[in-house]
Amino acid sequence: MARLVLELTKSIDENAAAYFEKAKKAKKKTEGAEKALNESLRKLHELELKKEKITLEKSKQEKSRERKHEWYEKFRWFITSEGLLVIGGRDATSNEIVVKKHTEANDMVFHTDMAGSPFFVVKSEGKAIGEKTKEEAADATCTFSRAWKLGLQTSSVFYVNPEQVSKKTKAGEYMGKGAFMIYGKTNYINNKANLAVGINANNQIMAGPLDAIKAHCGKFVVLIQGSEKASAVAKYLKHVIGGSVDEIIRALPSGGFKVKKK
Repeated sequence: MARLVLELTKSIDENAAAYFEKAKKAKKKTEGAEKALNESLRKLHELELKKEKITLEKSKQEKSRERKHEWYEKFRWFITSEGLLVIGGRDATSNEIVVKKHTEANDMVFHTDMAGSPFFVVKSEGKAIGEKTKEEAADATCTFSRAWKLGLQTSSVFYVNPEQVSKKTKAGEYMGKGAFMIYGKTNYINNKANLAVGINANNQIMAGPLDAIKAHCGKFVVLIQGSEKASAVAKYLKHVIGGSVDEIIRALPSGGFKVKKK
């Protein structure tokens, strides 16, 4: 129980007025405390909303990373501006697999005269292979060969039919893993180092000739030969187009890079 203390030197009215002022001050303090409490609750609610948003974004990123990868993503690959899939070897083992397992009749095989070049295959899927697709496949074969690392702007790229590619050699000769004999006429084609990297609607990082990447990727960056390391360029690309650094590095050819400014 609160005690009521009266000052004997003051009249009853004066004591009453003093207590009235104290009550007013106490009420203001209570209102201030309530206001501060409400403000704290509001800020806490905002923090909870931000936390939920961050958690949701992380969940989306994890789902993006956990997306189902298509079979062709084990290889070099891109979709041409005419809509055909092109796959290429990353090394001797994947060269072997691309040619022996994933090349069918009516496909088209691209290669260069340069040692260590990847084999690229245009998957026809029952469609005619147009000149634009041939041009883009030739550019990719050049770009992902040693030409990029050596700073060369072009290479001796040719294409043949699948039945012209064989492991069969002359007596006493041996064909190593990832290498094949080419029989019959070879069709040499103009080409150039031509590289853009983008991200498509399926959140796939796609690297290939500029026109192909422009046709299928909302965000992309054009790269030219330079002195920047793949790791540094990949971090920049992640910032600009998204995706993961590891996936971007995996999509790049061997060598140095420079971002081509628009």
